[in-house]
Amino acid sequence: MSTVLKIILQRLALGVLTLFVVSILIFAAVNMLPGDFAQAILGQGATPDAVEAIRRDLGLDQPPVARYFQWLAGALQGDLGNSFAQANFASFVGADSGGNTASVATQIAPRFWNTMFLAGVTALIAVPFSVVLGILAALYRNSVFDKFTNIFTLSSISSPEFFLAYILILFLAVLNPWLPSLSNIYQGMGFGERLEKTLLPALTLTLVVTAHMMRMTRAAIINLLASPYIEMARLKGLSPMRVIVRHALPNALAPIINVIALNLAYLITGVVVVEVVFVYPGIGQLFVDSVKIRDIPVVQACCLIFAGAYILLNLTADIMSIISNPRLRHPK
Repeated sequence: MSTVLKIILQRLALGVLTLFVVSILIFAAVNMLPGDFAQAILGQGATPDAVEAIRRDLGLDQPPVARYFQWLAGALQGDLGNSFAQANFASFVGADSGGNTASVATQIAPRFWNTMFLAGVTALIAVPFSVVLGILAALYRNSVFDKFTNIFTLSSISSPEFFLAYILILFLAVLNPWLPSLSNIYQGMGFGERLEKTLLPALTLTLVVTAHMMRMTRAAIINLLASPYIEMARLKGLSPMRVIVRHALPNALAPIINVIALNLAYLITGVVVVEVVFVYPGIGQLFVDSVKIRDIPVVQACCLIFAGAYILLNLTADIMSIISNPRLRHPK
Protein backbone atom coordinates (compact mmCIF):
# COMPACT_ATOMS: atom_id res chain seq x y z
CA MET A 1 0.00 0.00 0.00
CA SER A 2 1.36 3.42 -0.96
CA THR A 3 2.15 6.03 1.68
CA VAL A 4 -0.45 8.46 0.35
CA LEU A 5 -3.26 5.87 0.33
CA LYS A 6 -2.36 4.73 3.84
CA ILE A 7 -2.49 8.30 5.16
CA ILE A 8 -5.82 8.96 3.41
CA LEU A 9 -7.37 5.82 4.92
CA GLN A 10 -6.13 6.86 8.35
CA ARG A 11 -7.71 10.30 7.90
CA LEU A 12 -11.01 8.74 6.81
CA ALA A 13 -11.05 6.42 9.82
CA LEU A 14 -10.31 9.37 12.09
CA GLY A 15 -13.17 11.30 10.47
CA VAL A 16 -15.64 8.47 11.14
CA LEU A 17 -14.48 8.24 14.76
CA THR A 18 -14.78 12.01 15.15
CA LEU A 19 -18.32 11.98 13.80
CA PHE A 20 -19.26 9.21 16.24
CA VAL A 21 -17.91 11.19 19.20
CA VAL A 22 -19.63 14.34 17.96
CA SER A 23 -22.94 12.45 17.67
CA ILE A 24 -22.69 11.57 21.37
CA LEU A 25 -22.05 15.22 22.25
CA ILE A 26 -24.95 16.36 20.05
CA PHE A 27 -27.38 13.91 21.66
CA ALA A 28 -26.28 14.84 25.18
CA ALA A 29 -26.38 18.61 24.53
CA VAL A 30 -29.78 18.56 22.81
CA ASN A 31 -31.33 16.48 25.58
CA MET A 32 -30.03 18.93 28.17
CA LEU A 33 -32.02 21.77 26.63
CA PRO A 34 -34.31 23.31 29.27
CA GLY A 35 -38.03 22.69 28.97
CA ASP A 36 -40.13 19.66 28.14
CA PHE A 37 -41.76 19.12 24.74
CA ALA A 38 -44.74 17.23 26.15
CA GLN A 39 -45.44 20.00 28.65
CA ALA A 40 -45.03 22.65 25.97
CA ILE A 41 -47.43 20.98 23.52
CA LEU A 42 -50.19 20.54 26.12
CA GLY A 43 -49.72 23.76 28.06
CA GLN A 44 -49.35 24.44 31.75
CA GLY A 45 -52.83 23.11 32.53
CA ALA A 46 -52.09 19.60 31.29
CA THR A 47 -52.57 16.69 33.66
CA PRO A 48 -49.54 14.56 34.58
CA ASP A 49 -51.17 11.53 32.94
CA ALA A 50 -51.51 13.33 29.58
CA VAL A 51 -47.91 14.56 29.74
CA GLU A 52 -46.67 11.08 30.58
CA ALA A 53 -48.74 9.58 27.74
CA ILE A 54 -47.07 11.87 25.18
CA ARG A 55 -43.62 11.17 26.61
CA ARG A 56 -44.31 7.44 26.38
CA ASP A 57 -45.62 7.76 22.80
CA LEU A 58 -42.48 9.65 21.75
CA GLY A 59 -40.15 7.30 23.59
CA LEU A 60 -38.95 10.03 25.95
CA ASP A 61 -39.59 7.75 28.94
CA GLN A 62 -36.77 5.42 27.84
CA PRO A 63 -33.22 5.68 29.25
CA PRO A 64 -30.98 8.17 27.37
CA VAL A 65 -28.51 5.45 26.34
CA ALA A 66 -31.26 3.38 24.70
CA ARG A 67 -32.65 6.44 22.92
CA TYR A 68 -29.17 7.38 21.66
CA PHE A 69 -28.49 3.98 20.10
CA GLN A 70 -31.97 3.93 18.55
CA TRP A 71 -31.30 7.34 17.02
CA LEU A 72 -27.80 6.32 15.84
CA ALA A 73 -29.07 3.09 14.28
CA GLY A 74 -31.79 5.00 12.44
CA ALA A 75 -29.33 7.67 11.25
CA LEU A 76 -26.99 5.00 9.84
CA GLN A 77 -29.93 3.70 7.79
CA GLY A 78 -30.93 7.17 6.63
CA ASP A 79 -33.86 7.42 9.05
CA LEU A 80 -33.57 10.61 11.12
CA GLY A 81 -36.81 9.93 12.96
CA ASN A 82 -40.10 11.82 13.06
CA SER A 83 -40.67 15.41 14.04
CA PHE A 84 -42.29 15.94 17.43
CA ALA A 85 -43.90 19.19 16.29
CA GLN A 86 -45.65 17.52 13.34
CA ALA A 87 -47.01 14.57 15.35
CA ASN A 88 -50.77 14.25 15.90
CA PHE A 89 -51.49 14.38 19.63
CA ALA A 90 -55.23 14.82 19.33
CA SER A 91 -55.92 11.60 21.23
CA PHE A 92 -54.20 13.01 24.29
CA VAL A 93 -56.55 15.98 24.43
CA GLY A 94 -59.77 14.03 23.93
CA ALA A 95 -60.01 13.94 20.09
CA ASP A 96 -59.49 11.29 17.47
CA SER A 97 -55.87 10.81 16.47
CA GLY A 98 -54.68 9.41 13.21
CA GLY A 99 -51.20 8.91 14.60
CA ASN A 100 -49.60 10.65 11.62
CA THR A 101 -46.06 11.93 11.94
CA ALA A 102 -43.84 13.95 9.63
CA SER A 103 -40.44 12.55 8.73
CA VAL A 104 -37.49 14.71 9.76
CA ALA A 105 -35.79 13.92 6.44
CA THR A 106 -38.85 15.23 4.58
CA GLN A 107 -38.61 18.54 6.43
CA ILE A 108 -34.85 18.88 6.08
CA ALA A 109 -34.45 17.91 2.40
CA PRO A 110 -35.73 21.17 0.79
CA ARG A 111 -34.03 23.25 3.49
CA PHE A 112 -30.74 21.43 2.91
CA TRP A 113 -30.79 22.18 -0.82
CA ASN A 114 -31.61 25.84 -0.09
CA THR A 115 -28.59 26.06 2.20
CA MET A 116 -26.40 24.32 -0.40
CA PHE A 117 -27.60 26.79 -3.03
CA LEU A 118 -26.70 29.71 -0.77
CA ALA A 119 -23.29 28.18 0.00
CA GLY A 120 -22.69 27.51 -3.70
CA VAL A 121 -23.50 31.07 -4.76
CA THR A 122 -21.28 32.41 -1.98
CA ALA A 123 -18.41 30.13 -3.00
CA LEU A 124 -18.68 31.20 -6.66
CA ILE A 125 -18.33 34.82 -5.54
CA ALA A 126 -15.92 34.50 -2.62
CA VAL A 127 -13.29 32.04 -3.90
CA PRO A 128 -12.28 33.84 -7.15
CA PHE A 129 -12.60 37.23 -5.44
CA SER A 130 -10.37 36.18 -2.53
CA VAL A 131 -7.72 34.52 -4.69
CA VAL A 132 -7.51 37.50 -7.06
CA LEU A 133 -7.29 39.91 -4.11
CA GLY A 134 -4.55 37.76 -2.55
CA ILE A 135 -2.56 37.67 -5.80
CA LEU A 136 -2.84 41.43 -6.29
CA ALA A 137 -1.96 42.09 -2.64
CA ALA A 138 1.16 39.91 -3.02
CA LEU A 139 2.05 41.57 -6.31
CA TYR A 140 1.71 45.08 -4.85
CA ARG A 141 2.68 44.24 -1.27
CA ASN A 142 3.22 47.14 1.14
CA SER A 143 1.47 49.45 -1.31
CA VAL A 144 -1.65 51.51 -0.61
CA PHE A 145 -3.73 48.82 -2.31
CA ASP A 146 -2.24 46.10 -0.09
CA LYS A 147 -2.85 48.09 3.09
CA PHE A 148 -6.41 49.00 2.07
CA THR A 149 -7.19 45.36 1.21
CA ASN A 150 -5.88 44.15 4.57
CA ILE A 151 -7.85 46.78 6.47
CA PHE A 152 -11.03 45.99 4.53
CA THR A 153 -10.81 42.22 4.97
CA LEU A 154 -9.83 42.41 8.65
CA SER A 155 -12.70 44.80 9.31
CA SER A 156 -15.18 42.46 7.63
CA ILE A 157 -14.00 39.37 9.46
CA SER A 158 -13.98 41.24 12.78
CA SER A 159 -17.62 42.28 12.42
CA PRO A 160 -20.46 39.95 13.47
CA GLU A 161 -22.48 38.45 10.65
CA PHE A 162 -25.70 40.15 11.73
CA PHE A 163 -23.97 43.55 11.72
CA LEU A 164 -22.67 43.05 8.17
CA ALA A 165 -26.10 41.79 7.12
CA TYR A 166 -27.88 44.88 8.42
CA ILE A 167 -25.29 47.19 6.85
CA LEU A 168 -25.84 45.54 3.47
CA ILE A 169 -29.61 45.70 3.92
CA LEU A 170 -29.32 49.41 4.69
CA PHE A 171 -27.22 50.26 1.62
CA LEU A 172 -28.46 47.71 -0.93
CA ALA A 173 -32.11 47.28 0.02
CA VAL A 174 -33.26 50.43 1.87
CA LEU A 175 -31.25 53.43 0.68
CA ASN A 176 -30.70 51.85 -2.74
CA PRO A 177 -33.42 49.25 -3.43
CA TRP A 178 -31.33 47.07 -5.71
CA LEU A 179 -31.83 43.75 -3.90
CA PRO A 180 -34.67 42.36 -1.76
CA SER A 181 -34.06 42.46 1.99
CA LEU A 182 -35.94 39.20 2.66
CA SER A 183 -35.03 35.92 1.00
CA ASN A 184 -38.49 34.39 0.75
CA ILE A 185 -37.50 31.37 -1.32
CA TYR A 186 -40.19 28.86 -2.26
CA GLN A 187 -40.37 25.69 -4.34
CA GLY A 188 -40.95 26.21 -8.05
CA MET A 189 -39.26 29.64 -8.06
CA GLY A 190 -37.30 30.44 -11.21
CA PHE A 191 -33.51 30.34 -11.08
CA GLY A 192 -33.12 34.06 -11.79
CA GLU A 193 -35.52 35.12 -9.05
CA ARG A 194 -33.99 32.64 -6.60
CA LEU A 195 -30.53 33.99 -7.37
CA GLU A 196 -31.70 37.58 -6.87
CA LYS A 197 -33.19 36.78 -3.46
CA THR A 198 -30.05 34.87 -2.45
CA LEU A 199 -27.50 37.54 -3.43
CA LEU A 200 -27.74 39.66 -0.26
CA PRO A 201 -27.11 36.78 2.21
CA ALA A 202 -24.44 35.47 -0.18
CA LEU A 203 -22.67 38.85 -0.16
CA THR A 204 -22.83 38.88 3.65
CA LEU A 205 -21.16 35.47 3.85
CA THR A 206 -18.63 36.55 1.21
CA LEU A 207 -17.49 39.41 3.43
CA VAL A 208 -17.10 36.99 6.32
CA VAL A 209 -14.98 34.35 4.54
CA THR A 210 -12.95 36.53 2.16
CA ALA A 211 -10.35 37.61 4.73
CA HIS A 212 -9.08 34.10 5.53
CA MET A 213 -8.73 33.03 1.91
CA MET A 214 -7.26 36.33 0.73
CA ARG A 215 -4.65 36.54 3.49
CA MET A 216 -3.61 32.90 3.08
CA THR A 217 -3.20 33.38 -0.68
CA ARG A 218 -1.14 36.51 -0.10
CA ALA A 219 1.07 34.91 2.57
CA ALA A 220 1.64 31.69 0.61
CA ILE A 221 2.70 33.57 -2.53
CA ILE A 222 4.96 36.03 -0.67
CA ASN A 223 6.71 33.11 1.05
CA LEU A 224 7.59 31.66 -2.36
CA LEU A 225 8.75 34.89 -3.98
CA ALA A 226 12.21 34.55 -2.40
CA SER A 227 12.71 31.03 -3.79
CA PRO A 228 15.59 30.46 -6.24
CA TYR A 229 13.33 29.31 -9.08
CA ILE A 230 11.29 32.52 -8.72
CA GLU A 231 14.49 34.55 -8.94
CA MET A 232 15.44 32.57 -12.06
CA ALA A 233 12.05 33.34 -13.62
CA ARG A 234 12.57 37.03 -12.92
CA LEU A 235 16.05 36.95 -14.44
CA LYS A 236 14.51 35.51 -17.60
CA GLY A 237 12.55 38.74 -17.93
CA LEU A 238 9.08 37.42 -17.09
CA SER A 239 6.56 39.99 -15.87
CA PRO A 240 5.75 40.00 -12.11
CA MET A 241 2.16 38.87 -12.77
CA ARG A 242 3.35 35.97 -14.95
CA VAL A 243 5.88 34.96 -12.31
CA ILE A 244 3.19 34.82 -9.64
CA VAL A 245 0.45 33.14 -11.69
CA ARG A 246 2.62 30.62 -13.62
CA HIS A 247 5.33 29.83 -11.04
CA ALA A 248 4.40 30.88 -7.50
CA LEU A 249 0.66 30.14 -7.42
CA PRO A 250 0.84 26.43 -8.45
CA ASN A 251 3.32 25.76 -5.63
CA ALA A 252 1.17 27.65 -3.13
CA LEU A 253 -1.98 25.64 -3.84
CA ALA A 254 -1.76 23.32 -0.82
CA PRO A 255 -2.34 25.95 1.91
CA ILE A 256 -4.78 27.85 -0.33
CA ILE A 257 -6.87 24.73 -0.99
CA ASN A 258 -6.83 23.97 2.73
CA VAL A 259 -8.15 27.37 3.76
CA ILE A 260 -10.74 27.38 0.94
CA ALA A 261 -12.09 23.99 2.07
CA LEU A 262 -12.27 25.17 5.69
CA ASN A 263 -14.18 28.28 4.67
CA LEU A 264 -16.55 26.23 2.52
CA ALA A 265 -17.25 24.18 5.64
CA TYR A 266 -18.11 27.41 7.41
CA LEU A 267 -20.49 28.37 4.61
CA ILE A 268 -22.58 25.29 5.40
CA THR A 269 -22.27 25.26 9.20
CA GLY A 270 -22.09 28.98 9.93
CA VAL A 271 -25.15 30.17 8.04
CA VAL A 272 -27.49 30.14 11.03
CA VAL A 273 -27.27 33.86 11.86
CA VAL A 274 -27.40 34.97 8.22
CA GLU A 275 -30.41 32.76 7.45
CA VAL A 276 -32.26 34.11 10.49
CA VAL A 277 -31.56 37.74 9.56
CA PHE A 278 -32.75 37.31 5.98
CA VAL A 279 -35.49 34.77 6.88
CA TYR A 280 -33.82 32.41 4.42
CA PRO A 281 -35.53 28.98 4.46
CA GLY A 282 -32.43 26.89 5.02
CA ILE A 283 -31.24 24.44 7.65
CA GLY A 284 -30.07 27.26 9.91
CA GLN A 285 -33.54 28.81 10.06
CA LEU A 286 -35.11 25.37 10.62
CA PHE A 287 -32.59 24.69 13.40
CA VAL A 288 -33.47 27.90 15.26
CA ASP A 289 -37.22 27.32 14.89
CA SER A 290 -36.88 23.74 16.14
CA VAL A 291 -34.85 24.80 19.19
CA LYS A 292 -37.63 27.25 20.13
CA ILE A 293 -40.27 24.52 20.25
CA ARG A 294 -37.94 21.78 21.58
CA ASP A 295 -38.39 19.57 18.51
CA ILE A 296 -35.55 17.26 19.55
CA PRO A 297 -35.33 14.99 16.45
CA VAL A 298 -35.10 17.95 14.07
CA VAL A 299 -32.49 19.72 16.23
CA GLN A 300 -30.39 16.54 16.44
CA ALA A 301 -30.63 15.98 12.68
CA CYS A 302 -29.60 19.58 11.89
CA CYS A 303 -26.62 19.36 14.25
CA LEU A 304 -25.57 16.02 12.77
CA ILE A 305 -25.73 17.42 9.23
CA PHE A 306 -23.67 20.47 10.26
CA ALA A 307 -21.09 18.25 11.98
CA GLY A 308 -20.94 15.79 9.08
CA ALA A 309 -20.48 18.57 6.51
CA TYR A 310 -17.76 20.24 8.56
CA ILE A 311 -15.85 16.99 9.13
CA LEU A 312 -16.21 15.96 5.47
CA LEU A 313 -14.86 19.27 4.15
CA ASN A 314 -12.04 19.23 6.71
CA LEU A 315 -11.13 15.73 5.52
CA THR A 316 -11.28 16.97 1.93
CA ALA A 317 -8.88 19.80 2.77
CA ASP A 318 -6.56 17.39 4.53
CA ILE A 319 -6.59 14.88 1.68
CA MET A 320 -6.07 17.59 -0.97
CA SER A 321 -3.07 18.87 1.01
CA ILE A 322 -1.65 15.34 1.13
CA ILE A 323 -2.17 14.75 -2.59
CA SER A 324 -0.62 18.11 -3.49
CA ASN A 325 2.50 17.33 -1.43
CA PRO A 326 5.16 16.03 -3.87
CA ARG A 327 7.25 14.60 -1.01
CA LEU A 328 4.40 12.20 -0.20
CA ARG A 329 3.45 11.48 -3.82
CA HIS A 330 7.07 10.71 -4.74
CA PRO A 331 8.80 9.32 -1.64
CA LYS A 332 12.50 8.59 -1.92
